[in-house]
Amino acid sequence: MKIRAIDQMDLSGKRVLIRVDFNVPLDKAGNITDDTRIQAAIPTVRHAATSGAKTILLSHLGRPKGKKVPEMSLAPVAKRLSSLLGKEMSFVPDCVGEAVEKAVCAMRPGDVLLLENVRFHPEEEKNDEEFGKRLAALCDVYVNDAFATAHRGHSSNVAVTKFVKEKAAGLLMKNEIAYFEKALVDPARPLVAVFGGAKISGKIEAINNVLGKVDKILIGGAMANTFFAAQGHEVGKSLFEAEMLGTARQVLANAAGRKVKLYLPVDVVAADRLEASASTRVVPVQEIPVGWLAADVGPATSLLFKEAIHDAKTIVWNGPMGAFEMGPFANGTFSLMRALAESSAITIVGGGDTDTALHKAGLFSRMSYVSTGGGAFLELLEGKRLPGIVALEGE
Repeated sequence: MKIRAIDQMDLSGKRVLIRVDFNVPLDKAGNITDDTRIQAAIPTVRHAATSGAKTILLSHLGRPKGKKVPEMSLAPVAKRLSSLLGKEMSFVPDCVGEAVEKAVCAMRPGDVLLLENVRFHPEEEKNDEEFGKRLAALCDVYVNDAFATAHRGHSSNVAVTKFVKEKAAGLLMKNEIAYFEKALVDPARPLVAVFGGAKISGKIEAINNVLGKVDKILIGGAMANTFFAAQGHEVGKSLFEAEMLGTARQVLANAAGRKVKLYLPVDVVAADRLEASASTRVVPVQEIPVGWLAADVGPATSLLFKEAIHDAKTIVWNGPMGAFEMGPFANGTFSLMRALAESSAITIVGGGDTDTALHKAGLFSRMSYVSTGGGAFLELLEGKRLPGIVALEGE
């Protein structure tokens, strides 16, 4: 991908508009409950400020659907950002208009300004060119550091780029692209892909795309139940997709045809109901009791999967192995995470649930890279070109 990065540009004295992802969770009192996304943007913001730029930050928060929703204001983010940067910064309660233009005009090199939620304007999600032009008028340089929204074609990451001469990727976006290329464009081999989560329908495009690139593929989570059913096994009350049985059989055939080693669970933690207090037993996948459900991969599967990745040089993982939110069904996900943490391979993990599980297991920092974008990461695995990244590419 021919994209300039912010650290390759002269920013001194320039107005630099950075599209960041400050879509953070807030409690009912408006307090930020997890500032991971703000922290992830700090290196880019700090680089711009210390390079003498007039740094203007643009983000969305939540889904206000083009209306001004006070509970989705970025005002709480401004306070947290000031604290993390260790400097005072300004906040403007809009992202276009006279008040914004005045605030930008008053900026000095090194200043940082946060604009209000861009999704308060209905034009944003329509990728309205006129709205993009108004955003572009605020800056000399446009930088996109919001990988998590790169799969959306919106004004703040696509239309705006048509009206700015200088554009670049932020440091976070640069990392996301670099690690994706390490994973699937030019990987160290053997390359292993791990897929989990609930439904094969949500991952089938990604599975089909990586089948042509990987050496091994591991499938766990509830999506494995569809493969069990496709093989004729009883799955009880387990979540599976009856309409995807043919697709599952095709995946198995494609893997065999390409000589890709495909691993499915050999045992599961079966439960009489999906609750932490449920009765459980470990059974082979062929022996899930009628009326019971598979809630996690079993210990033999954990050993099998650990063995399958032991010689890997690159591992890409999307989706948990079971209902890890409940103690009795967390071991499959956590044991695989421990195996990745102990591996010498490049480990690249993406997906909201997988990210949450890493934090819960205390292993987040042990991965080579954890993607900040669930949907965007999955679309890259599917082989798609993301609008927000394409818009940054050179002429």
